[in-house]
Amino acid sequence: MEYIKKISDVEYRIEKGLVPNMKVDCSFYVNDVLKELLFSELQSDQGGVGGFLPAVKQLANVATLPGIVGRSMGMPDIHSGYGFAIGNVAGFDLNDSLSIVSPGGVGFDINCGVRLVRTNIDLNDFLPIKEQVTQSLFDHIPVGVGSEGVIPILQNDLEEALELGLDWSLREGYAWPEDKEHCEEFGRMLNADPTKVSVRAKKRGIPQLGTLGAGNHYAEIQVVEQIFDLQAAKKMGIDRRNQVCILIHSGSRGLGHQVATDALLEMEKAMARDRIHVVDRQLACARINSQEGQNYLSAMSAAANFAWVNRQTMTFLTRQTFSKAFNCSPDDLDMHVVYDVSHNIAKIEDHFVNGRPQQLLVHRKGATRAFAPHHPLVPVDYQFTGQPVLIGGTMGTCSYVLTGTEKGMEQTFGSTCHGAGRAQSRNKSRRTLTPDDILQQLQQKGISIRIASPKLITEEAPESYKDVSEVVDVCELAGISKKCVKLRPIAVIKG
Repeated sequence: MEYIKKISDVEYRIEKGLVPNMKVDCSFYVNDVLKELLFSELQSDQGGVGGFLPAVKQLANVATLPGIVGRSMGMPDIHSGYGFAIGNVAGFDLNDSLSIVSPGGVGFDINCGVRLVRTNIDLNDFLPIKEQVTQSLFDHIPVGVGSEGVIPILQNDLEEALELGLDWSLREGYAWPEDKEHCEEFGRMLNADPTKVSVRAKKRGIPQLGTLGAGNHYAEIQVVEQIFDLQAAKKMGIDRRNQVCILIHSGSRGLGHQVATDALLEMEKAMARDRIHVVDRQLACARINSQEGQNYLSAMSAAANFAWVNRQTMTFLTRQTFSKAFNCSPDDLDMHVVYDVSHNIAKIEDHFVNGRPQQLLVHRKGATRAFAPHHPLVPVDYQFTGQPVLIGGTMGTCSYVLTGTEKGMEQTFGSTCHGAGRAQSRNKSRRTLTPDDILQQLQQKGISIRIASPKLITEEAPESYKDVSEVVDVCELAGISKKCVKLRPIAVIKG
């Protein structure tokens, strides 16, 4: 613990020396409540959540990687993951020939992300048909492990979706033109190359387009509970309490998982050839400018495009559901996309490091881009408020919309938290909780639920996670993002 220093009420610094060969310091943001889990995990050093290394040690391990600049940073929802901790942000200098890209810094569910769709429906108008709409949404959106999409696509369609992202959805009639404007990267990574995605990955992806999946993925019908920044909220089309919204949380499904798996195998060979030594084999990586590094970035971008098309397809199905229920067009219901964010991705971005502009490959794993007002990549509608940042809660708990800040640009490469963050492993959750207890809790809160596998809900119970309100409060106190809107769920769809 001698290398860990408290900088402020919500920021800690890990100095070089916690693990050998650290090239930069680390920082992580926690308050007194959230720090207990991290510190006890480090002191016992018996592995973090899921049997990985403690999250704090993983932050320090990332600080040993070639080409890293600034600091290896942990968001308040940080917990152990594969190689990189979930909640880790790290930037690598593109002008350094030794700089690396690591699939562990993106995660297996490439472009897992969240999309918020607003409506002009009031809670009082929704409650009489809440059960009917919840069931209809469950019927429309395929959920669960092995679920298959209702919109049939052929091999050629998949190839085009991987390359074009949301432009494919727009061309095929599953998107509105303005959906693209309110999507990170406008829903398309331009360096995507479908030829770098393996046949096996594509085979896994074809039946899964437009599916929610299982685990922590969900579609929730929510209502606005509190507005912290009315001016910013109005820009998002949110202007009152009890306004109904829909939050969709999903990613690139089996296709993204296979892309990551394929890359890890390739990179192990590249590491031996280029004599790259890492302190944890889960940090398998390749030089950014190597063939393996470029192949991964092209395949990762294609998987990211798949994820945006996936969430767009579910948006299309959600609009159909509400349109039928209210006998009204989605446009008349004002079912516009507020924003769509990714929280598992690596992207080339321009940032200031030690006061000088640098082009970086920023890895965000379980962390969300949160760009400040006036940034050129923030949509025109949000230029004066900052980029909307969507923070999904756990099943049955609140979610938040935040906005990016200038301090976040300076301190965290324009990044903030992504959710609540696990507090205990899935195995422990299954041992200590029962499905009936959780279903009863949700019922008492007035939350309707439809779930493909009731046995799996123990893994996603609120008790398995940190308090999302604590997490966003830390981000606001640290100045890296600002609270705008708080939402609470009234219906949950899960796999």
